[in-house]
Amino acid sequence: MTAEDTSAHATAHTPNRPAQSLSGGAAGIALLHLERAVTSTGSWPQAHAWLERSARDGLSVADNASLYYGAPALAFVLHSCARRPGLAGALATADAGTQTVLRRKLDAAHRRIDAGARPLAAEFDLISGLTGLGVCVRRRGRPDLLRQILTYLVRLTEPIQGLPGWWTHHSDHGMAHGITGPLALCALALHDGVEVDGQTAAIRRICAWLDTWEQRGASGAWWPATVSAADVNRGDTHQDGPLRPSWCYGTPGISFAQTLAARAVGDRAHQRRAERALANCVSDPAQLARLTDRSLCHGTAGLLTVARRISADALTPMPLTPALGAHQRATAAPDEPPGFLVGTAGADLAAAITTQTAWDACLLLS
Repeated sequence: MTAEDTSAHATAHTPNRPAQSLSGGAAGIALLHLERAVTSTGSWPQAHAWLERSARDGLSVADNASLYYGAPALAFVLHSCARRPGLAGALATADAGTQTVLRRKLDAAHRRIDAGARPLAAEFDLISGLTGLGVCVRRRGRPDLLRQILTYLVRLTEPIQGLPGWWTHHSDHGMAHGITGPLALCALALHDGVEVDGQTAAIRRICAWLDTWEQRGASGAWWPATVSAADVNRGDTHQDGPLRPSWCYGTPGISFAQTLAARAVGDRAHQRRAERALANCVSDPAQLARLTDRSLCHGTAGLLTVARRISADALTPMPLTPALGAHQRATAAPDEPPGFLVGTAGADLAAAITTQTAWDACLLLS
């Protein structure tokens, strides 16, 4: 299975699209209607209807609860419209559930580190793990809880037997399931003024690892989606060239996380290098041709959303026209699902080019 196949498989982790799923269920679709309501291109009754549909099966705090499923997912969505009347009870329930999940997962993660064992990606990643829960508590405005997650992420970056502390059976670089998710969260928190001991050092450790595995090609810099033990032993990647320019595993997500990190620690040279990598990627017809759908996860919507966010604070002007054109030319497949991460809702959010509800925070882009 290739890294691209892995990303498509991983985003389909919620069978039958349960309502509580931010990825493919009503919770994710609610984000589209909330953004439309806030920007007066839709209606509040329709947005509220999708919120009600999201919670129709209750708010799960089971082991698979995460930013993309269950109480944390609903908490993220509800905080898009936290000031709307009548939502206080639902918000309180979702926040309480999120804290229950957070405590359980943090305790398990620290026990694992104390035992000297290696993690599963689902412990720390954005989609299923503690980085995603960090997004939730940051959105809630709970720096106390965010600091607890940051303390864990600092420990996660400390080496174990010569390999990074986040090493599973390989090192995954992607924003969705890899180490650039924790990097982005640590950088965003530092920018917010939320800091714990060792946080800057952790940011620099991750960036140093990414620097080690940065590759150079005719179209500029790129990073392998994963680094295997065999890659480490021979000091070179098994990947021939850049994969599709996706948010989830590709150069856009990886380079954006590095721009956040560079801005957080004041490293303008590193920021320019990361910006250049994305600019070259966006301007490369061969890489754009690898995008075969219009989704946020691994399609044109993700590329456009990343490019728009990175250009807003870029030291060098960023070309948006190629990414915008690619998304405008993309057409919905007959079997395109309705959801947020790999479906119509996410594609339409990217096309609208508004982020008044900061919906892209669940992609670690704001």
